[in-house]
Amino acid sequence: MEKTIEVSKNEPVSQQPVEIVERKGLGHPDSICDAVMDRVSVALSREYMRRFGAVLHHNIDKGLLVAGQVEKGFGSGRVIRPMELIVGDRAAFAFGRTKVPVNSIVKETVREWFGENLPAVDPDKHLKTRVVLQPGSVELADIFDRKGQVLGANDTSAACGYAPLTPTEEAVLSTEKFINSPAFKLRFPETGEDVKVMGVRKGTSLDLTVACPLMARLIDSEAAYFRRKKAVREALEEFCRGFLFNKVTLNLNSLDAKGRGVKGVYLSLLGTSAEDADSGQVGRGNRVNGVISLMRPMGTEAAAGKNPVSHVGKIYSVLSHRMAAEIYERVEGVKEVSVWLVSAIGAPIDDPKQVYVQIIGRARRRHAAMQSEVQTIIDEFLSAIGPFTEELARGEHPVC
Repeated sequence: MEKTIEVSKNEPVSQQPVEIVERKGLGHPDSICDAVMDRVSVALSREYMRRFGAVLHHNIDKGLLVAGQVEKGFGSGRVIRPMELIVGDRAAFAFGRTKVPVNSIVKETVREWFGENLPAVDPDKHLKTRVVLQPGSVELADIFDRKGQVLGANDTSAACGYAPLTPTEEAVLSTEKFINSPAFKLRFPETGEDVKVMGVRKGTSLDLTVACPLMARLIDSEAAYFRRKKAVREALEEFCRGFLFNKVTLNLNSLDAKGRGVKGVYLSLLGTSAEDADSGQVGRGNRVNGVISLMRPMGTEAAAGKNPVSHVGKIYSVLSHRMAAEIYERVEGVKEVSVWLVSAIGAPIDDPKQVYVQIIGRARRRHAAMQSEVQTIIDEFLSAIGPFTEELARGEHPVC
């Protein structure tokens, strides 16, 4: 393992002239794919552990939510063609002579997730689930049969994480969570779950663009739409007053145009644009810390759905963010930190090929002391990677 710890003189992202951050909310088709596929991985891991005492080979990270077709108007609507969720890649269907009901586990998990998170969607009527999982390749499945508490990496891959979140990242993340919170839905039941927030900071000013559909059956006219939109906007403006920016500009459903009826407003029948407008895919949603921050280092791995005990695309994606957060909290003088982890296929997951940590530090702190403290934290995390993968298998670290 090679470790490189650099103390940089770069400016933290929060102090750079421009910052761009996106958050795809709970009901966004890409977010749905990530959340559902990872829930399936957790369900399979639980079943494998119950039957065999170990997580077997699986990767449920190839998923596609195909948009359906609906007809909607003020106060009305119907589903013409249901959405279709395609669940793909690999899973262990048996161990020895004991078979695992993978397909039924997948379908029941999908039903549960939609039932819990998208109340307007009836998963039996509005969604078809097609399971196209197949057994894994012999060489990758063999990783799970090898001895040792820590498995070998099943891919040569890289992941990165960073800390802390900037005020812009916090604002974008909290805005979506606010809109999709139970309290907000109780106050504004006509708001759908497919919320998207784009934040652009210029200097000390923040511009937020929010897309949030209103539910067609609860909006009986164009006038009612714009009346309820105004109330939602006022609630969001009040929420944004808590942000630490000199100026916050809020844009809500920017495509709206009065006088065009249904064509000029953002209505939804099921609360997600997957009903008729937009398909979704695993890996196109938020990073594992909940945002898509374009000024930050970003890996190319889709963490959602990957197995939690050997696939570094999941393990290192989450671990790098946790390492960065711990370094920021414990090492004095750190303004910002980024962590990169690189694996070598077959090598134990607690022995990355490369660990690279870049610190943006405050003045008057000796670099050698900071590097020594970072080294200690890296070793602590890697030595505890076995229990960490067990936490991942139980779904204790959300990845979207």
